[in-house]
Amino acid sequence: MLNPQTNQDLMTILGAMKKAHLAHGHVNAATRKDRLLRAAKLITDNHDQLVKAISTDFGNRSHYQSLAADILTTTNMLRHSAEQLEGWMQAEPVASPYPGMQSWIQYQALGVVGIISPWNFPVNLAFGPLAGVFAAGNSALIKPSELTPRTSEVLAELIARYFDPMELGVVLGDASVGAAFSALPFDHLVFTGSTTVGRHVMKAAAENLVPVTLELGGKSPVVIEENADISLAAERVMTVKTFNAGQICLAPDYVLIRNDKADAFVAAAKSLIANSYPEIQANKDYTSIINERHFQRLISLIQDAKDKGARIVSLAPEGEPDYDIITGKIAPHLILNANDSMAVMQEEIFGPLLPLVAVDSVTDAIRFINARPRPLAAYYFGNDTEKQNHFAEKTTSGALVINDVMTHASVETLPFGGVGASGIGAYHGIHGFRQFTHAKAVVRQSEDGASNLRLRAPYEEKLGAAAALLNGNK
Repeated sequence: MLNPQTNQDLMTILGAMKKAHLAHGHVNAATRKDRLLRAAKLITDNHDQLVKAISTDFGNRSHYQSLAADILTTTNMLRHSAEQLEGWMQAEPVASPYPGMQSWIQYQALGVVGIISPWNFPVNLAFGPLAGVFAAGNSALIKPSELTPRTSEVLAELIARYFDPMELGVVLGDASVGAAFSALPFDHLVFTGSTTVGRHVMKAAAENLVPVTLELGGKSPVVIEENADISLAAERVMTVKTFNAGQICLAPDYVLIRNDKADAFVAAAKSLIANSYPEIQANKDYTSIINERHFQRLISLIQDAKDKGARIVSLAPEGEPDYDIITGKIAPHLILNANDSMAVMQEEIFGPLLPLVAVDSVTDAIRFINARPRPLAAYYFGNDTEKQNHFAEKTTSGALVINDVMTHASVETLPFGGVGASGIGAYHGIHGFRQFTHAKAVVRQSEDGASNLRLRAPYEEKLGAAAALLNGNK
């Protein structure tokens, strides 16, 4: 476990890791697979300790949600890469313009990758990138969130037990350590968090021309087409909106729906919550907000929307409060008649609040989405294939899910990442391997050196051949 006190301490750690990576040389498939499977074993062997640590940090975090999102999903990512990496590592032959010349793409490790992980899924978002980082033959240094201190400490203890520090290291510390970490000359830097902090991370990395992968979230919209099944849409949206109490970068951030369909959505949402969470405040299945600052921020969003004319519908069970600072739990709230004057429509919510915005048509919904920064995901409900395709073509988002929410994140063959303000780069599966690999162009010249000879003076005879080529291309 490393607790650096100065920027120089961090530079020393990174310098030692870079030196060790170079001394090791090419990391073969067996070593890469071993690292991936050791990472998976670290998680599975100690899953109970990790789940308890996460719950301690949250005040209460559903154990099932931690198992599903932080334990099982992450180990699946690591094992998928272990199974596939030998195929990914193979050089890729490409066509050459001259007889006898050979050309191919060689996939080469970058070196040492920095990973700045957030608090909302503290195991998944620290170890998930490792599925690509280790598969590509890199080593890594992780800076986990200070907002989940117990989980970060457990991760540091376990990593020191399972890994050589030159393979995988951890540095602990507050936001100032995170800022210094983002300024280090890594060979690649991965950051998951807010768009605001992402700008600072990218700026710091740019000083050393460090390439970045930024997963930044944003406001992911739900569009409910006029002929869609409203109950199905409400159930699937609220299932994810209440998972981890909505503290997910991919959580639905607002719903675009015809005004005459809003009451049906509210009724279906009430029914789903009543069946899923007959009680909330004493329910271990319902997760608390991470800390008091975020709790108060969410309450202020509700009050601001109410003050500006929204109709607030609390889905708290009868007889229970809408929220409780002692438990840190906020019941799901629907915010009807939401508009851009409200803070809830200006910032990423990251909690169990869901604004409903009235639109007259899918065309209006598309216009609304395109007037805003590009989201990490968009969710479309409706069964008309032509309209689905139209929506896909007319909007740009990190991902699009049709008739569900967040499903793409568990499909290892799909890239996971944002676009524009919601992120840069993507990982998961082969896309992670390629993100953390240098695709090096390699050419073996033919024996006659034809492409070299055409550049050699004198050029008098070659001018005629060049002219003939130009005329032939007209």
